[in-house]
Parts: sequence; C-alpha cells; structure tokens
Amino acid sequence: MCISETQVRNRSSVRDASTSDRRLQSSSSHSSVGNFTAKTTSPKRILDKHDSIDARKCLVAQVGLENFIRSITAPLDLTLPNAVRFNMNGNGRMQTWEDVYMAERVYTQCLGISKRIYQIHSFTHEPDKKLAYFILEEHNERTLPFLPGFDFHVLVFTYYNDKNEVTAVDVQYDQLSFFLHCFGLAQLHAWFVEFVMTPLTIVWAKAYHNSGLVNPFTFMLQLILFPVLLMYYWGIL
Repeated sequence: MCISETQVRNRSSVRDASTSDRRLQSSSSHSSVGNFTAKTTSPKRILDKHDSIDARKCLVAQVGLENFIRSITAPLDLTLPNAVRFNMNGNGRMQTWEDVYMAERVYTQCLGISKRIYQIHSFTHEPDKKLAYFILEEHNERTLPFLPGFDFHVLVFTYYNDKNEVTAVDVQYDQLSFFLHCFGLAQLHAWFVEFVMTPLTIVWAKAYHNSGLVNPFTFMLQLILFPVLLMYYWGIL
C-alpha cells in the first residue's frame, strides 16, 4: 500500500539540463552507486535538479525479502524480470532474482535470524535517471534466546529501463555494524569506540593538526609506520 503526496511531474516541464549535466547524469546512471563520476558540482546545480525529483510517502511492511521486493515495485509500476545486476554492498554480485532470494534465505539461517520484517516509509524517485532509492528498515528476530533481536537500516538504489523493468539494484550498509548486531557485540563495540578509541583519536588529531604537516602523504606514512613500530615493540620484528 502506498500513500502518494505528489504525482510524478511531466518530463516536459523539467528544464533542459546543460550539456555537462546530461553527460554527468548519463555516466552516473550506468555505473554503480558509490562510484562517483561527477568531477565538479555546485549548490545551484543540486538545487536545480529538485524540480525533477519526486519524493513520496510510501508505507510497505512485509515478512520476507521476495514479498517486500514485489510490494515496493508497485508504486512506480515496475516489473521484475529474472535477470538483474544485484550488488550486495560490493561483496556479492548476483545476476538473477532467484539467486538473490536463495542467498537471503541461506545467510539468515546461518546468522540465526528466524524472521525479518522489511519496511519503508518513503522513497525518492529521479525519473531522468530512471532511479529510485530509499532507506530500508529491517526488524530481525532470532532463532536462539541468547542472540538479541535488532533493527537495522540499509540504503537501496534501484535502476530501471524504458520498459519499466528493474535492471540493477545497489544495496549499501555498514557491514561491520550488521555483523556486530548479529553476534550481540554491537553495544560492547559502541562502548569501546566511545570511551577508548575516540579519546585516543582526538589526542592524535590535535597533535597531528598542531604539527602543521597534515596531508595525504604524512597520513599514509603514519598508517605504515604505526603497525611497524608496534610489531618492533612487541618483538615481532
């Protein structure tokens, strides 16, 4: 079910983009989200594209990935041919929906997840790019009593073609945080980062800034030297 606040604007009313804008849109629509192809931009260019973007309220809540996928395609009348380029956070690339659904069933069982409720509350549609994206909220319940249930958020980009067929999906999320939640270690990790890592990092950042040597080369040098010095101190080297 979907509650629409605005209708998709007529493409003829969208202002013609400049030649450079069209080139940027063309290159970005054919590459994975996250592979940034735009070399320059400006607040004006970002504000100008607002008129061509459709942002809607849309409530979808389903148990199981396949039910959810089929529900969220309805508002834009998209279809799901079996062939799709599905990019799972850059760590898994699948070519069919059958493989996507199978992989989801297997890894949820491996991670002790008994039920997943997928939901969205709104999405953003860019008709010129044939792109829709949204934040997916997952509610995960567990098979074992000592494994805590948890909620998680995922960013999903969906591309389609002139026939309104979904051709590519790019899923992005914090993988470390997800597995920490799965193993019940998220709170411990959050405490360690807040009370141990962050104070040390702030002390290092202040000293580094005051040195006047902040640049990519000195930063990379530190990344190389620090583990070497630690291994030397521990007698490994």
